[in-house]
Amino acid sequence: MHIRSFTIQLRHVRYASLLLSTLLAAGCASVSSVPSPPERSPVPSSPAAQGASVEPVATADPQQAFTQWVMKFRASARAAGIDEATLQAAFGDVRFVPRAIEADKAQPEFTRTVWDYLDTAVSAQRVSRGAAKLAELRKPGGLDIDAIAARYGIPAEVLVAIWGMESSYGSFMGDIPAIDALATLGFEGRREEWARGQLMAALKILQTKEVSKAQMVGSWAGAMGQTQFLPTTFLAYAVDADGDGRRDIWSSLPDVMASTAHFLARSGWVPGQEWGQEVRLPAGFDYARADLSQRQSSVAWARDGVQAMDGGVLSNLPDASVFLPAGARGPAFLVGNNFRTVLRYNNANSYALAVHLLAQRLGGGAPPQTPWPRELQALTRSQVLTMQSALNAKGFDTGAPDGVAGPATQRGVRQFQRSLGLPADGFLTVDLLQRIQTP
Repeated sequence: MHIRSFTIQLRHVRYASLLLSTLLAAGCASVSSVPSPPERSPVPSSPAAQGASVEPVATADPQQAFTQWVMKFRASARAAGIDEATLQAAFGDVRFVPRAIEADKAQPEFTRTVWDYLDTAVSAQRVSRGAAKLAELRKPGGLDIDAIAARYGIPAEVLVAIWGMESSYGSFMGDIPAIDALATLGFEGRREEWARGQLMAALKILQTKEVSKAQMVGSWAGAMGQTQFLPTTFLAYAVDADGDGRRDIWSSLPDVMASTAHFLARSGWVPGQEWGQEVRLPAGFDYARADLSQRQSSVAWARDGVQAMDGGVLSNLPDASVFLPAGARGPAFLVGNNFRTVLRYNNANSYALAVHLLAQRLGGGAPPQTPWPRELQALTRSQVLTMQSALNAKGFDTGAPDGVAGPATQRGVRQFQRSLGLPADGFLTVDLLQRIQTP
């Protein structure tokens, strides 16, 4: 699972190219070759990692460098109270996993158009399977998911939607040992502090003997179980709902659903409040206001001319934002607190939208009515990086170029769009890239 806000940073990548090319060319026996998971979520930031940063050892042998990084981390974990038996179980056969780095740099929430992402995330097959799973969980004598939903105040449809998004309803939970994935990301260095914190948490889980290392298998980012909890999230929010003395998010559906509901409830979910709705914007709407940081009540938005698609009353949202996932040419949504709460699970707007749209379909609702602008092409990370650098050079500040279209980039794009007399929706397009590159 992916929690807390995460801003992707390109920080001091150490030995990544050398390491990856050397290991792949050599066909290193310690690197496994496994199929990619169906859909993965981006890794968020987390609480600060424990201990000082471990610097990689300068060496021409990348495998030796990885081994030495692990040895240094192992020493810091020992100093933090992890016992020798746990350290040996965790690191006795630890392996470097190049696919973790590859997946980190190709996260679908940030590299595909939102409509392409939703075509898979909220496909007809996923909706039908989710509806069948939900009906099964509601059968007499089975898991009483509605009781879990009522206890935590989270709709059953939302829990099943996250389950479907994270592991295709438990059918694929990942195939990479969490220790290996996190050690790899820590050694690679781009987000060492985050990976160290998760790795230390994984060791604490192992030390409790609640979970074995063999069971602690998951995604490229170290997320585990049927709803993909990171180690820190497991420690803080996993629940033993079936009363067997273990928090088993791998094979116990009561634990899976209760743990997921517990996390959302503790992350600020407001029971009984809608996540949002598709809306129609008035003529002349200032698209610069379509930003998740711009919040006011749905009553105030109605006064500004925002309308429900059916012309009825807007959902009662005290702190709502207009959200344009595809810019001015795509659907518009009015979203509130519970939309933002799902961002605590995975800090990608397309992910949060997919969860809520899938839950909406599982509850019998309809897909968005406004068509997506499918004629537009997604920008690659290198193109986004080029646009960021070009905007900065012309005085439209996007922050440090990193190839990811975050809030700072959208602000710079809006300023550039205003300078051209275009709708300032902050949406990056190939046309805008060509315009900014024109002398």
